[in-house]
Amino acid sequence: MGLLSQGSPLNWEETKKYADHVRKHGIVQFLNIYNKVKERQKDVLLWGDEVEYMLIEMDEKNEKVRLVLNGGEVLETLQDKGEKTNPNHPTLWRPEYGSYMIEGTPGQPYGGTMSEFNTVEDNMGKRRREASSVLNKNETLATITSFPRLGCPGFTQPEYNPTPVEKGVSKSLFFPDEAINGHPRFSTLTRNIRHRRGEKVVINVPIFKDKCTPSPFVEKFPEDDGEAARAALPDHIYMDAMGFGMGNCCLQVTFQACSIEEARYLYDQLATFCPIVMALSAASPFYRGYVSDIDCRWGVISASVDDRTREERGLEPLKSNKFRILKSRYDSIDSYLSSCGDKYNDIDLTIDEEINKQLLDAGIDKLLAQHIAHLFIRDPLSLFEEKIHLDDENESDHFENLQSTNWQTMRFKPPPPNSDIGWRVEFRPMEVQLTDFENSAYVVFIVLLTRVILSYKLDFLIPLSKVDENMKVAQERNAVQEGMFYFRKDIYKGCNPVLDSSSAAQNGLDSEGDNEYILMSIDTIINGKEGVFQGLIPILNCYLENMEVDVDTRCTILNYLKLIKRRASGELMTIAKWMREFVDKHTQYKQDSVITDKINYDLLRKCDSISKGEERCPELFGDPVNRGK
Repeated sequence: MGLLSQGSPLNWEETKKYADHVRKHGIVQFLNIYNKVKERQKDVLLWGDEVEYMLIEMDEKNEKVRLVLNGGEVLETLQDKGEKTNPNHPTLWRPEYGSYMIEGTPGQPYGGTMSEFNTVEDNMGKRRREASSVLNKNETLATITSFPRLGCPGFTQPEYNPTPVEKGVSKSLFFPDEAINGHPRFSTLTRNIRHRRGEKVVINVPIFKDKCTPSPFVEKFPEDDGEAARAALPDHIYMDAMGFGMGNCCLQVTFQACSIEEARYLYDQLATFCPIVMALSAASPFYRGYVSDIDCRWGVISASVDDRTREERGLEPLKSNKFRILKSRYDSIDSYLSSCGDKYNDIDLTIDEEINKQLLDAGIDKLLAQHIAHLFIRDPLSLFEEKIHLDDENESDHFENLQSTNWQTMRFKPPPPNSDIGWRVEFRPMEVQLTDFENSAYVVFIVLLTRVILSYKLDFLIPLSKVDENMKVAQERNAVQEGMFYFRKDIYKGCNPVLDSSSAAQNGLDSEGDNEYILMSIDTIINGKEGVFQGLIPILNCYLENMEVDVDTRCTILNYLKLIKRRASGELMTIAKWMREFVDKHTQYKQDSVITDKINYDLLRKCDSISKGEERCPELFGDPVNRGK
């Protein structure tokens, strides 16, 4: 969850006074890091995953499920038993936004050998068992992306009421402040986003119109002072707090590259896969007790932290603010970083011209300079009194302050000062899955993809505007089977950085790029279609055949790829589709888009049984496979 400084947090008015100070010193800190490590070459490709978990209580007597707000205590116990006792402990635990959430990672990064793929699921299993062992009776560890009744009355244990009128952090009509992690960073972010924006965040998710759903679907909010009535759209599920987005769980992978050039190349190539893999991992169809018409959380989380003012959103003329900003600070990337990507940078990029000039004058190339100058159009949202004046030579908190609150599909990560960590990229769009088997499958698929991209020098780049269109499609209901995505046809041509528009035309690449990319289904992208595209799975299989891999590891990898293959073809369901069907068939469901406590209880009890391996689910996994050791 980014930078976790300790200290006395400043309110928005005080933070605002230091915004230029943070930006100025953040750039100095970045330049210091860059100049020290720009030539660094790393031989080892290291990587690791992050899994976010929810702590839930199953109340059998009342047939209710609640989120348990004791993540802080659970985290402390896990750290005391783990890394604080043994620095080489195989798991690491970190806080997350919700006080009902924790995040687990492997204790050490995985290395570059193929056999490492055979240890991922084992480590995830260790994490699940370790965290489960410190929970109370009737509590369980859930890897679900969104809690279906988040924000409904009585959804927490212990139960708290929201504080929309009193002096609260989020002033939400639905989400109590007690559900926010107790670390000051999280409440400060929540409050300062609201203060900077000048109003509460607004999240409107289209409701799924079932046979008995009211039309138009319009809610009345008893505690509303008028803000919700103005913000809520008809036929949408309205939410008003950061917790509705940051309180969801995801699955992320970070890679260390051999050099800055390789990191930039990977950043660009993987950006094109973000919408594809997001749709493949779709797992969040329910919000605030209703069935929605989307399958992924991305737009929800984007709106939940959108701190842009009315001026920055283009609703009023610029007067108090410097920039018109086209996206939330949680969104898809806005520019490619490698020379191969330059010609596909077709999105209007808002940058801080002064910072851009400063970076160019300091010897940073155009693409990296504009990337940083774009991140730095934002204000710092969280600042601690003790962290205002820093040693720019040896600290990077001001740089990380802005870097870590630009939550994009991909993150380009310079090394921390004075460390042996290399240049890294983080792949961020995936939804978390129910089982360690599925989460391992998605992680291994992405890591294998990076190996193949680097080994074969593949080029998947398409115009960034098309990636953005893909992002919209990816979140739609059943996008895996029904969505069509722009994707590059010939990935073997390789990048030619000197190819300009005139030579592109001579080579048969017209200005629309019609010969470079076409609309494809996810089945075609993943599994291939004769005469259209060879498919990622066949490419990965070809790579595996040429690698020395022990039988056990090969078998594990093929099981993972089989899952991805069958989800892409529609033979197996995504979690989102499976959840929808479960609710639709539930005896209590009235085809009115409402998820009652009983429906929620039965759904999450089933999810829990599947996660623990107590129950098979052929619709999600097909044939039984070895899921956990």
